[in-house]
Amino acid sequence: MAKAYMIGAGIGNLAAAAYLIRDGYWRGSQITIMGLDDHGANDGNDVEEFTREYGIADVQRRQGFVNRGGRMLNEETYENLWDLFSSIPSLDTPGLSVTEEVLRFDHAHPTHDVGRLIDSFQGIRNKGDANDYSHMQFNNKDRMLLSKLMMMPESDERKLNDISIEQWFASSPHIFRTNFWYMWETTFAFKRCSSAMELRRYMNRMILEFSRINTLAGVTRTPYNQYESLILPLRKWLEGKGVHFINNTMVTAFVFKDSTLRDEILVTGLEYRIVAGAETGQEGVIDVAPEDLVFDTNGSITDSASLGDLDTPITEDMRYAPSAALWKQASQHFYDLGHPDKFFGDRSQSEWTSFTVTTDSHLLINEIAAITQQHPGNALNTFIDSPELLSLVVHHQPHYKAQKENEGVLWGYALNPRESGVYVKKPFIEMTGREMLEETLGLLAHADTRAAGIGQRHDEIMDSIVNVVPAHMPYASALFNQRSVVDRPLVVPRHSRNLAFISQFAHMPFDMVFTEQYSIRCAQIAVYRFLGIPSERLTPLHHYEKNPKVLLNAMRTMFR
Repeated sequence: MAKAYMIGAGIGNLAAAAYLIRDGYWRGSQITIMGLDDHGANDGNDVEEFTREYGIADVQRRQGFVNRGGRMLNEETYENLWDLFSSIPSLDTPGLSVTEEVLRFDHAHPTHDVGRLIDSFQGIRNKGDANDYSHMQFNNKDRMLLSKLMMMPESDERKLNDISIEQWFASSPHIFRTNFWYMWETTFAFKRCSSAMELRRYMNRMILEFSRINTLAGVTRTPYNQYESLILPLRKWLEGKGVHFINNTMVTAFVFKDSTLRDEILVTGLEYRIVAGAETGQEGVIDVAPEDLVFDTNGSITDSASLGDLDTPITEDMRYAPSAALWKQASQHFYDLGHPDKFFGDRSQSEWTSFTVTTDSHLLINEIAAITQQHPGNALNTFIDSPELLSLVVHHQPHYKAQKENEGVLWGYALNPRESGVYVKKPFIEMTGREMLEETLGLLAHADTRAAGIGQRHDEIMDSIVNVVPAHMPYASALFNQRSVVDRPLVVPRHSRNLAFISQFAHMPFDMVFTEQYSIRCAQIAVYRFLGIPSERLTPLHHYEKNPKVLLNAMRTMFR
């Protein structure tokens, strides 16, 4: 009986296992998922559990919660995600699928952000004047270059090989001072040095959101963090089907069948090392039969992440990403498996630093709500003139099931972590959690127009802090790095018999990375290809970039 080995326990491989069972009629007992943890790249946990699971010794204060990163879903363009999770039962609402549960929650709590951009001179840019962020602020050169990028056919994508967004707009740098850019870069985590090729894909795939990005009305929220709302139900379903999970196991090398002309990929073994527990350091080899399948997560944006705490800055982890190291080992055997160093060899293109604040009262969250004039769950606020480019996300509360009634959790991130703060005069990456919060409070106080503002409650707010956990992710935006069309391997390489790549560093047409959708579609393509299921049965994708009504709305927005 054939077996499947999944390297990495993120949402892509969980989805591949689900597709094997649901659409390929495999038994769960045929599937083994090997990972370093059980969270993947989605949200975190309470600090105590998170640091135990990851073996982190630097964090001394272990109260509160931690998110390394956050992602936003989209109802209209995450077709594979909704299809897959329609087969997964909710853990909290009997009789509902996860898809039904999430969409029911989101429709009851629609996002409408009225405090998207904040600057030092105007406060919130929603005052109805020329700087109101419903205006994109394009000039005609901006419009021409952006339209030219969007209208480029996919067959010409190679014309954007290794071209950055800044290079594409070199003749009109004005665009980087527009509301459009401030919102686009901080919503999706693009940088000026990011790939123009990826921006083109986003502008087409997310064209429906172009006309409503100022309010984030297209954002679909989960009831709790995405680990508890998505990953945990999927894992529980797979476990119930008999899928075998092995944690704390790192696959260090593929063993390939000899191929004189390097014209056939057949994995015959997986070398591994135990990285935690009583068997730490133990090594071995898993034999892979010719009929077995191997699904590899060839790159993870949370690799080599570092944590700090309230009074401890992060100690940067300089290791090359472990998941990319395995991909690199494979690419050294075969000529067309991409170039991992394009994504993991230049941290300056991809790094950013986040922080999670846990409070023992709702004071801070209520103060932010008063300043931004919106309830928790609506807000993504960016301080556009902060050197570190700081943004805040106040989740719908509670964000974790374990949150006590009095506790609050919010999350922030800096896309320029090497820049020094306005109020704390050191690079953001070097700040303790306390200093990151002080920087945030200073920025909020400057934007606060109330007579009795947040600045007058500084000490009371600081007394309510349980923990502030910094998290530095050197590869957080690596999937946006400048690249060519040959730098990512195909999901199933042309000459592969049993190896597939399931990640956002694998190549598919049209779709956009930095989404759960991309990983899940990779999984479906790989499973269908190996099992001989016709590609016509793949989940259909919407093409809003061809919808006249959507294009008309986008055109109106471009001139607004």
